[in-house]
Amino acid sequence: MIIVGIGISLVLDLLISHLNPNNALKHEGLVRILDFLTSIIITAILWEGNLRIDHWMNSHFPWERKPLKRVFIHLPVCLIFSSFVIHTAMVAFNKFVCELPDSTKESFKAIAIVIGLMVSIILLTVEICIQFFYRWKNSLIEIEKYKTESAQAQLQNLKNQINPHFLFNNMSVLSSLVYKDQDKAVDFINQLSKVYRYLLDNKDSELVSLEEELIFIRSYNYLLQIRFDTNIKFEMDIEENASKQLLPPMALQILIENVIKHNEVSSEFPLTVKIKANRETLEVINNLQLRLNKEPSSKTGLKNIRERYQYFTDRQIEIIEDLKTYIVKIPLLNSK
Repeated sequence: MIIVGIGISLVLDLLISHLNPNNALKHEGLVRILDFLTSIIITAILWEGNLRIDHWMNSHFPWERKPLKRVFIHLPVCLIFSSFVIHTAMVAFNKFVCELPDSTKESFKAIAIVIGLMVSIILLTVEICIQFFYRWKNSLIEIEKYKTESAQAQLQNLKNQINPHFLFNNMSVLSSLVYKDQDKAVDFINQLSKVYRYLLDNKDSELVSLEEELIFIRSYNYLLQIRFDTNIKFEMDIEENASKQLLPPMALQILIENVIKHNEVSSEFPLTVKIKANRETLEVINNLQLRLNKEPSSKTGLKNIRERYQYFTDRQIEIIEDLKTYIVKIPLLNSK
């Protein structure tokens, strides 16, 4: 800004010397000093004023959302502001510093305004370029941050799903089935393989259709029903237009796993899990019967889902709880 101010000072000094040589020679030293100071002050006012206009524009007409509207509003506002500042400064300069002859006064003001507007446009262009550079740089940082967090979320998701307790419980069920009902044991193995196949196939996927997730969930629920027998019941109410909507893979499985983890499942306390979906929302509803002996919880289930959703939507996960019912609602995303 100082360099620009010095440059403007030199230009104005040459203009004054050319348009009013007698006055310039008479007060050469004083005029030149005041000329420099005036130019620097004008530059400072233009710079600060345009910065404030730019900040106001950022909040009302951000570049990311309304670029054309921003240009058509920002440029005229800055030019009008700059013209007003320069004209006012020239009037004050003529009255208090160096009176210009009437024959050259208007042309001098016009030239000063033109030069000032050019400088304002240059300053505005520099400021916009700097903003774009920093936003571009920040976007690259955000992309890298997203990649890192996404990879960590995927890894954590796999750790949540393929865990020793889940595998141990299913192996225990399978070992008992082998002796009791070999046909059912074969079905159990097939469904277990489908569960792990889905986990492996979608470990790198960011979103899957609800239809795919439900196919996986039916296999997962089959394992749970073999394990808990009639003590657990699953109900599904899926609207037809919801099947193509998207959600993070294994999100529904995490919600069902949380229900099993925190609630009593027995002949005395049968558990009912209802899965409802429309085009906007997926709900998992269960009768609330908390365990007396709670399993250790890392509290990463819902956090995992929230972190993955935040990259795709501003809609939040909703939890509704009363004395009898626990409901978790997660957004379904448009496939388009």
